[in-house]
Amino acid sequence: MRKEEVPQDRGIAGGLKEVAYAVDENGRYVKVASAGWEPKNISNYQAWEIIAGEIAATRRKVEKGELSPLAYHMARNLMDDALLAQYMGIMRWRVRRHLKAKIFKKLGNDLLERYASLLKVTVAQLRDIDLVDDPEIPGRDRE
Repeated sequence: MRKEEVPQDRGIAGGLKEVAYAVDENGRYVKVASAGWEPKNISNYQAWEIIAGEIAATRRKVEKGELSPLAYHMARNLMDDALLAQYMGIMRWRVRRHLKAKIFKKLGNDLLERYASLLKVTVAQLRDIDLVDDPEIPGRDRE
């Protein structure tokens, strides 16, 4: 794609631009700011809607006591148990165990602080999901 052909449709994230690569007048690849391409923006918006639904479903399970608050924070950060275990430097089975509400309530402060630091929340927010704002969906202003 040539530099002047880079799509400049309305972006999904409130006017934020993304980097696209295009060929300049000398035939070299250069970085070009792009507001986006409408079909791509629509598919990204739809993907974020699905993710928001999954986060909401996880939140309901936490509120019912079926899962620990850790599950909600994992969903908010688009993580699974394997990824969280890798970042925490602990075994995956331990993270799975911590996803059980009864087990999570018994966790020591040191481990909770490590989880909270990694997930960029306070220990209080880690324990109580009502203290955390639900994530916003990029492009929601489209409607």
